[in-house]
Formats: sequence, structure tokens, C-alpha cells
Amino acid sequence: MKIYITSVFVDDQEKALRFYTDMLGFVKKHDIPLGEEARWLTVVSPEDPEGTELLLEPSGHPAVQPYKTALVQDGIPATSFAVDDVQAEFDRLRELGVRFTQEPLDMGTVTTAVLDDTCGNLIQIVHTN
Repeated sequence: MKIYITSVFVDDQEKALRFYTDMLGFVKKHDIPLGEEARWLTVVSPEDPEGTELLLEPSGHPAVQPYKTALVQDGIPATSFAVDDVQAEFDRLRELGVRFTQEPLDMGTVTTAVLDDTCGNLIQIVHTN
């Protein structure tokens, strides 16, 4: 068994697509209309285009907003992405205007940083030391 698709709830799918592709560097995999306001919209890593897809899931369900708000208020990332070098990625993304809520932090076996995806989520980037 392996992970096929995982998701993050986003406030605006088009805004999320721009952020996840233009800023984070993912590439669009699927974009299928689902009615008037929603899409089956996934992105993948350009390093693994047949790998795990990230679904940019609309935040329309009533339970989603309180859940997302609680996570952000408590500083809990919705998901984590692996990078080769957290400090280098932090510097690159900050240069692009990405806002971080946690600067790179060396925790012994891992280094992490946490960013705001502009769509209602905190996202952690991580590499193992």
C-alpha cells in the first residue's frame, strides 16, 4: 500500500494553484470541473510526476473552516513537504514573498520551517539531518 492522493483544504482553488505552482514549484496534474464552483485540482512534485498527488480541496464543508482556524491558531501545519535544504528553501521562498510563521529550526534529527500558504493553511518544510 502507498499514498496516492492527500489533500489540503483551500479557500480559493485558483489562488492555491498559483501559490503551489508559482511559489512552491509543484506542477498541475489534474484540473477537472466539478460543477460551477469546484474542481478536482491536483498538483505533484516535478521530481516525481507520477508520485503522490496533492488535492487542492475546496473548503466548502461547514466543518472545514473551524478545523483550519484551530490548526492555524495553534500553529499546527496541515501537512509537511520534504526539501533537500530547509535553509536554502526558506531563503528562496522568502525572497519570493512567502510569509513564514517559523524560521528554520534545527531539532537534532530534522530541520523544519513553517509557512503560510495564503489559502488558510500552515505548511511545514522539513529535511532530515
